[in-house]
Amino acid sequence: MSLNNIFKVDDALAKIKSGDKVFVHGSAATPLFLLDHLKNHAHRLKNVELISVSTFGDLAISKPPYNESFFFNALFVSANIRKAVNEGQGDYIPIFLSEINLLFERKILPIDVALIHVSPPDKHGFCSLGVSVDVARSALKNAKYTIAQVNPNMPRTHGDGLLHVRNIDAMVYCDEPLPEVDYAAKISDSEVKIGQLCAELIEDRSTLQMGIGGIPNAVLNSLGNHKDLGIHTEMFSDGVLPLIEKGIVTNAYKKKHSRRVVTAFAAGTRYLYDFIDDNPLFNFLEASYVNSTNVIRQNPKVVAINSAIEIDLFGQICADTIGPYQYSGVGGQMDFIKGAALSKGGKPIIAMCTTTNKGKSKIVPKLNDYAAVTTTRAHVHYVITEYGVAYLYGKNLRQRAEALRDIAHPDHREDLDKAIVERYGNKYK
Repeated sequence: MSLNNIFKVDDALAKIKSGDKVFVHGSAATPLFLLDHLKNHAHRLKNVELISVSTFGDLAISKPPYNESFFFNALFVSANIRKAVNEGQGDYIPIFLSEINLLFERKILPIDVALIHVSPPDKHGFCSLGVSVDVARSALKNAKYTIAQVNPNMPRTHGDGLLHVRNIDAMVYCDEPLPEVDYAAKISDSEVKIGQLCAELIEDRSTLQMGIGGIPNAVLNSLGNHKDLGIHTEMFSDGVLPLIEKGIVTNAYKKKHSRRVVTAFAAGTRYLYDFIDDNPLFNFLEASYVNSTNVIRQNPKVVAINSAIEIDLFGQICADTIGPYQYSGVGGQMDFIKGAALSKGGKPIIAMCTTTNKGKSKIVPKLNDYAAVTTTRAHVHYVITEYGVAYLYGKNLRQRAEALRDIAHPDHREDLDKAIVERYGNKYK
């Protein structure tokens, strides 16, 4: 197959001009080769807006020497741009993951150039967006110009991620390992307990959604005696693979995409990337579909497990800020909390440890000043900590507060009880 769109990296990036809005492919598909070379163009560029969801790796262009050239306008704040966003070299757009595509399609965020990371083309000329389809597909549809980092280490995935070379304006070849993360490496004793409590609520034939980190992996580690589980989630990591290999995850009872794992993106170790490579078990689909409440609710017994930075005694969830500090983003928490609540037999769960690393309570009388509410009190059903399960749905304000107090760390329950009495008076007679 003859290709006329193969470029040297700096020739391809020469298309970017000052003032452009540039979409950056995310997570383990972050086009680090392109971004590393983009800093070499800083001398000729000003006010280039980089639009990203979640990016991995060390990004030099997010640091002070390049502030006048590049500005991160983030749809989710990942660790590598957190400092830039909170110090004025970037900003954050609060939005549900399921609706990001609308920003591109309605030209609220018009895309001049898309920087993507793909697998090499097959014999028919199709590349794959690999481990990150999510919002990249929509960005590509609406971008004026596309530059692709083509990498043999990118898995070829099934679903919405196929892209023909004729739809790529410039292809730049590289051979670099994908960023790897091992979320199972550190699971605390508290997280193990939370995982066990969550697992007790999960019935056979449930459909699971969970995020990343110690608690999701602790939950997955506790599901060894379950049967016929399904996966419909915005992302997953290595933790689901043992359950697939043991036949615990079969996806047999899902109504949507039976016998298939449905996701928008994945991140983990090289073992994960090799496992999903050309594996028809996995469907990588657009986030607007995966995170659609109408789609989620059609599966039976959806169990959505998400976390929180803090929760107040009303049940309001702050999951993306620490006071005024923008830590992450809204993401898909609300999409799945609502979808699970509407699923027949579904269970939306907020799971978190009771204290911070400094020993401060994460169950608080009121949220920190300037803290953002990610999930409203009316959406919260189950809250699980290492000290138990609080079911808030249908409870009045005082009952909710008392239920949350009872699963707080024992060292903080007296202070929480004082706050309840101050707010609601003495206990009911």
